Amino acid sequence: MTRPDRNDSADAGAESERVVVRDRRRIDPETGEVRVPPGEQPDGGAPDAFARPEAGGAAAELAAQVAERTADLQRVSAEYANYRRRVDRDRESVLVGARVQFVSDLLTVLDDLDRAEAHGDLTGPFKAVADKVVGVVGKLGLESFGLDGEPFDPSVHEAVQHDTIVVAGPTVAVVSTVLRRGYRIADRVLRPAMVTVADRADDGTAAAPGPAPITGY
Repeated sequence: MTRPDRNDSADAGAESERVVVRDRRRIDPETGEVRVPPGEQPDGGAPDAFARPEAGGAAAELAAQVAERTADLQRVSAEYANYRRRVDRDRESVLVGARVQFVSDLLTVLDDLDRAEAHGDLTGPFKAVADKVVGVVGKLGLESFGLDGEPFDPSVHEAVQHDTIVVAGPTVAVVSTVLRRGYRIADRVLRPAMVTVADRADDGTAAAPGPAPITGY
C-alpha cells in the first residue's frame, strides 16, 4: 500500500480554502446599468421567497372579528337604551298612577269649593284653606277642563242635554253650560266634564278644547 503524495494533499487543501469573490455592486462598471440582485423583484419589492401570502388572510379574519365585536357592542347598547327607556316609562307610569289615586279622592272636595265660590261663601280663612288645597293638587299635575263655547268632545265631555237649532249651512256642537268641571293628570282623564251642548253655525272660530291649570279661588 502506497502513501499519498504530500503535494497532492496540499493542492486539495488549497482548493477547499479558495476565497470566492462576488461582485455585489449595484451599478455595472462596464454597462452603467443597475443590477438586480438574485431573488429581488425589479420594482424593489420583497423577494418572492420571503413573501407572506397568509398575511392577507389574517388581516381579513381580524377585520371580520372586529366587525362582529362592533355589531355585538351596538346591539348591547341598543338593548340597554331600550331597557332604560322602558324603566323610565314604567317609573313615570307608577308615579302618575299614585298621583291619580291621591287626587281622585279630592275631586269631591274641589266640587264643594266650586259650589262655595259660586254662592259667594268662599271667603276669609275658608278661602285660604281652599287656595292651599288647590295649590297642592296643582303641583301634582292636576288640570281642569270644560269651558263654555268650546267644541263638544265626547272623549272629555259628558253631555246631559243637547239643544238643537235650525240654521242655514253647517253647524257645530259646542258646550253651552259647564255643570261640573272635568279633571286630568298628564294624559289620563280622571273625570269628564258634565256639560250641556248646543248647536251653532260653524264659522270656524270654535277653539279646540284644552286643559287649564288649577288656579286659586
